[in-house]
Amino acid sequence: MPFIVRNINKTTMDEKIFTVSEYVDRLNEGLRKYSAKVIGEVSSANLGPTGHVYFYLKDDKDQSLLKCVIFKSKYDLYGVEIKDGVKIIAFGSPNMHKQYGFSFVAETIEYAGEGLLKKEYEKLKKKLSEQGLFEPARKRPLPKYPQRIGIITALKGAVIADFSNNLEKFGFRVKMIDCRVDGQIAVNDLLLSIKTFKKQDIEVLVIMRGGGSLESLIAFNNERLVLEVANFKVPVIAAIGHHKDVPLVAMAADVSVSTPTVAANILNQSWSQAALSLERYQRNIKDHFQNILLNVRMALDSALAKTFSGFNALLLRFKKQLEYIEKAISANNPERRLALGYSIAKCGDKIIRRTADVRLEDDIDLRVMDGTIISKIKKINKKND
Repeated sequence: MPFIVRNINKTTMDEKIFTVSEYVDRLNEGLRKYSAKVIGEVSSANLGPTGHVYFYLKDDKDQSLLKCVIFKSKYDLYGVEIKDGVKIIAFGSPNMHKQYGFSFVAETIEYAGEGLLKKEYEKLKKKLSEQGLFEPARKRPLPKYPQRIGIITALKGAVIADFSNNLEKFGFRVKMIDCRVDGQIAVNDLLLSIKTFKKQDIEVLVIMRGGGSLESLIAFNNERLVLEVANFKVPVIAAIGHHKDVPLVAMAADVSVSTPTVAANILNQSWSQAALSLERYQRNIKDHFQNILLNVRMALDSALAKTFSGFNALLLRFKKQLEYIEKAISANNPERRLALGYSIAKCGDKIIRRTADVRLEDDIDLRVMDGTIISKIKKINKKND
């Protein structure tokens, strides 16, 4: 006669008895997989006592309703007013609250439709303009020879490649933060990246992304982000691929360009000019010395063509002049200074003039009379230490 053996110690999921709290927790684990963007018309909007906003999204096709909530910290971030009749896009995920039941928890919100986005863009642009935020008088000049550069951009894609390929080798020290730059969800990432760079030793901040629609550039029209850029501690270059409506962050930046290539060229510019000036000075010194030698030769030739009266005195005078020139050249010869015990210290291609030019563990080249010493910095003592 057939029989069935059952393992009485094994409890299946169907047989397990959950508490309500346990079951809601398990349910929410599954619900988190259903993150999505949802578009609809706001209805029954209600501002709670703690600043959270409760509302429904209504489908205009069949009047379907989705119960939603956005917490105060997120609501304050995006500058979108949730009120009845407004059409918005909310990104978030469903959640079952243990006391209040089901809601769609919005992480980001934005106005739906380019017409409404354009209207809000113009409204905020007018407000910030009236505050003087875009005035040329607020724009700060870039440092003459910048070296310490902060970069905020998405490190995947052509933007960072274009910037890096066009940044010349002038000893730049570049720090980069990989950041979201597309859509409303990028606002929080951008604000956190700027907050991070506030604590960094940089001379210029560059914010970059490619071009796109008004919707994809929406983060760069966020009021809080615009204020952070306008009030940042060092000059800001905005290299944002322009929509037909220039992003407000670009308008608030100290320098606004449309491509990362142009941003890199701006940083190169003063260094390139300095290199050309140095070459010109070298050529002028050489030409001046050659002119002096030519004049001496011409004077000697002229003297020899005349009678020899006073020749010795003339010869002595030219000899002294040549000796003076020789001493001047010798006194300015770097090799002579090396022979006297001096040395020339360089870090990379840059001559070290002050303690701020180097950092601990930097490699330095110390040129002395008969060669070069390569060493590593272990300690820096400043003058007032």
